[in-house]
Amino acid sequence: MTVSPPSSELGHADREKRRVALTSLLAAVLLTAMKLSVGIWTNSLGILSEAAHSGLDLVAAAMTLGAVRVSGRPADREHTYGHGKVENLSALGETLLLLITCVWIVYEAAARLLFRTHTEVDPNLWAFLVVVISIVVDYSRSRALKKTAKKYSSQALEANALHFSTDIWSSLVVLLGLVGVVVGKQFHVSWIEQADSVAALAVAGIVVGVSFRLGKKSVDDLLDSVPAELSSQVEEAVRLVPGVAGINQVRLRRSGADVFVDLTVTVERAAAFEQAHDVSEAVENAVRRLLPQADVVVHVEPAASPQEDVTTIVRVLAARRGLSAHGVRIYEDQGQQWLELHLEVSSELRLDEAHQQATQFEQALREEIPGLQRIVTHIEPAGDATATFAAEPVGESGVKRVLNEFIQEHRLAIHPHQIHVQQTGEELSVSLHCMLDPATAITDAHDLTVRLEDYLRQRIPDLGRVVIHVEPRAPKSPLPPGEG
Repeated sequence: MTVSPPSSELGHADREKRRVALTSLLAAVLLTAMKLSVGIWTNSLGILSEAAHSGLDLVAAAMTLGAVRVSGRPADREHTYGHGKVENLSALGETLLLLITCVWIVYEAAARLLFRTHTEVDPNLWAFLVVVISIVVDYSRSRALKKTAKKYSSQALEANALHFSTDIWSSLVVLLGLVGVVVGKQFHVSWIEQADSVAALAVAGIVVGVSFRLGKKSVDDLLDSVPAELSSQVEEAVRLVPGVAGINQVRLRRSGADVFVDLTVTVERAAAFEQAHDVSEAVENAVRRLLPQADVVVHVEPAASPQEDVTTIVRVLAARRGLSAHGVRIYEDQGQQWLELHLEVSSELRLDEAHQQATQFEQALREEIPGLQRIVTHIEPAGDATATFAAEPVGESGVKRVLNEFIQEHRLAIHPHQIHVQQTGEELSVSLHCMLDPATAITDAHDLTVRLEDYLRQRIPDLGRVVIHVEPRAPKSPLPPGEG
């Protein structure tokens, strides 16, 4: 079972992500236009490199806006895991654009530094002003993008935030380069005048570093790579869930902001189906406490417990073959063990078919419990537990009379009540309730019902099914209605 956030929450998240992406796109348009104009005016390679950087930020912001729009679409037949990978592709595309920019910046800077290409730089007031404005805008946008990216685990917004935060550092480098040009002109130090080109190379170095980091993260997510420590954290959380006997497999994959978790856990094979389902739900909840937005699928497999007793092993092996076992007893004598049990098979089987099932079952028991010297299986028909019979109520006086004789002979105060006698076909069916001392051992209570059933069969002809329900007698309780 998977729990998804309400559609209203998803709609609000998509709107907020689109709003911050659109605002960043407009900011990138403004900065690119300003830097390009001032860079051409002042002939500053540092500012022109910043303009190219901001131009790619503009393209990246547009890609981010498109990716956020597409990734918000729900899963469909062609994209069963949703459209979150679009954000990863967008981030990878931004990385490639950044690297292309670096090639041009390095080429121009090398031409000016190595080949002494003369290019006059005019570091006027507008050059400094546009760099300062750029730093302020970049700081504002990087904070807004980073906050929203963290809130909704959006890789596209995170990549865009890194773009703007990188612009802050590269703008500071350009600012220092412009200062170096001013100082070189003022004091006639020629090598300081090359600070603008050096600043451009520094910008390129910063961009390359960020590009590789973004590119690696995008490729890792596209290849479904997740941090090893995250898998360990999931395993640790699942192992603490009561009822989990072991973990066979943990698989995680990211698709944009979504995390998909596939788990295979083991539970004791003696556990009932509902118990196994409860364990599965507890595992899902444990994973979601660690990864709130996770889509969790849990596969449960049975496993033998080291503490399993013989009775549990017998019943599990019988149930695995569609059979039922009861009355299981283990006998020990001088280090040897043998086993006796009742095995219920389909009442529609012939003797040879039933015996073959019993033989296969005994062989499985010998493999599961080494050292058994002998296995004695009493084969009996299981009957149809869901069968419906046409019943006709008949007189209860004869049954009540026999019950009173049993009570007088054995001097027992069992207080039989709710006695029902019905004719089903050619046989009688009897059911009744008996009251016993609450401290009576369950084995003694069962032995009493066996003796009472035998007594009824000996004295009532054509008696078929007999069902006796025993219940504790309350102290000083009045005789129940219908007592014979």
